[in-house]
Amino acid sequence: MATFILVPGAWHGSWTFDAVIPPLERAGHVVHALTLTGLRPGDDEAAVATANLDTHAGDVLRLLDRAHITGATLVGHSYGGMVIAAAADRAGGRISRLVHLDAYVPRDGESCWSSTSEAYRQAFVAGAAAHGYAVRPPDGGDPRRRPHPLASLLQTIRLTGAFAQVPRREFVYCSGWQDRTPFAGLRTRLQADPGWRVHDLPTAHNAMREAPEAVAALLLDDDAVGRSRGGDRTVSPGKGRGA
Repeated sequence: MATFILVPGAWHGSWTFDAVIPPLERAGHVVHALTLTGLRPGDDEAAVATANLDTHAGDVLRLLDRAHITGATLVGHSYGGMVIAAAADRAGGRISRLVHLDAYVPRDGESCWSSTSEAYRQAFVAGAAAHGYAVRPPDGGDPRRRPHPLASLLQTIRLTGAFAQVPRREFVYCSGWQDRTPFAGLRTRLQADPGWRVHDLPTAHNAMREAPEAVAALLLDDDAVGRSRGGDRTVSPGKGRGA
């Protein structure tokens, strides 16, 4: 039995994994899906204004402590990749697997801001113009999204080296939005790193909503080898597609 901790990307909450959780639980695993500080429905203005990357890493660490979890699999989508990297580095060996689902994989001293594309940086600035401390969600998309704490996108990560010692590290590249993805260069970098396994999903960015069955199958596949010196592993999205 594995324990999965699912961390959403910017603007999103635990609900973004709703369709991925049931197959994991049916397979007998324990699943915790987080909504990060500043993005919870009851969070006040101060919580949004003060939340940063350290705050969000702390959300994961508090769950590990509270539930006495060891050997956890952390899954981070998009900005959530920053969070699981920071948390894994501070978790004292309690993480056995990392899955960066179309997510940032930072090196020491990097931030979401420094790692993303110029188009996203411009979107962050425009989205923060109204309040200065939170970035409004892009137009369209799920109405449950909330303004995202700006400080968490700007704060640089500090990694001691423990993050790189997690036994199993995987990156999932969503190839269905190649005209806009900020992750193409990251995919190339990790393909050349024998410590990482790289998988391809032919979906747009929100794979857990477009193809939840494929995401769950990837998480459940203990024999998945992805990219490790050899070729990519492409996972079929099946029939799961959504808004």
